[in-house]
Amino acid sequence: MSAPAPAKINLALVVGPLRPDGKHELLTVYQRVGLADRIELEPAERLRVDGFTGDTLVRDGLELLAVHAAVEQRWRVRIEKRVPAAAGLGGGSSDAATALRLANATLDDPVPHEELHDLAAGVGSDVPFFLTDGPRLGAGDGTTLGLLDLPQDYWVVLVLPKDARKSSTAAVYATFDERDGARGWEGRRDALLDALESVRRPRDLAALPPNDLASSPLADELRAAGAFRADVSGAGPAVYGLFHHRQSARAARRALERFGRTWVTAPAWYG
Repeated sequence: MSAPAPAKINLALVVGPLRPDGKHELLTVYQRVGLADRIELEPAERLRVDGFTGDTLVRDGLELLAVHAAVEQRWRVRIEKRVPAAAGLGGGSSDAATALRLANATLDDPVPHEELHDLAAGVGSDVPFFLTDGPRLGAGDGTTLGLLDLPQDYWVVLVLPKDARKSSTAAVYATFDERDGARGWEGRRDALLDALESVRRPRDLAALPPNDLASSPLADELRAAGAFRADVSGAGPAVYGLFHHRQSARAARRALERFGRTWVTAPAWYG
């Protein structure tokens, strides 16, 4: 069996102070997009993950599932990578969630969704989102997911800068702490919630607050090319721009190709 493992963008990311568990409080808007890896899973004598040597999350997730369900780790997974790794687009998290969902379907007694969510949270904060459908509001450490009714009729240009070297997520958060980034967290959180209440059309997404963790001059380039909203996704370095029309998105992609790898895609409801 096989399934797509789509990327995500963070339409907003507001970060607060450290929690008692050592993670940061945050509020984020997850939006799945059409750029996707492909996951193939089949029974095997032992757990094996092929196709992407940098994987750890798929293996971690399946090991947790096997322990929780009290079954042998007898799956072979092949990952066909299209989503760039370590870009802030959640490719590894999506791969893990998709593999979990496929493997769970092979069990004689599949794990209920709530328990699968908890297993996914143990793999990574973004992983539970990819077990859901539609856009979601991530709260707490990102694993508490609320329903959102957001417009889906726009186009997305993704740009991965040339020679981009993403710092580890831990390093990005450490820099955030060093500059006292959590100051004013409550006000920024409330501003995001207020802005979401007013979203009716795609252009209303422009009022969402900017990413607390990272910024990029490429967001200005995307806005100059016609994007009504542009920002870094997650901890970066990938940057997205939102466009009303496909023709405008394609023109912007051509204009930004000199800066790095580019894609034109659109919101996706589910994998």
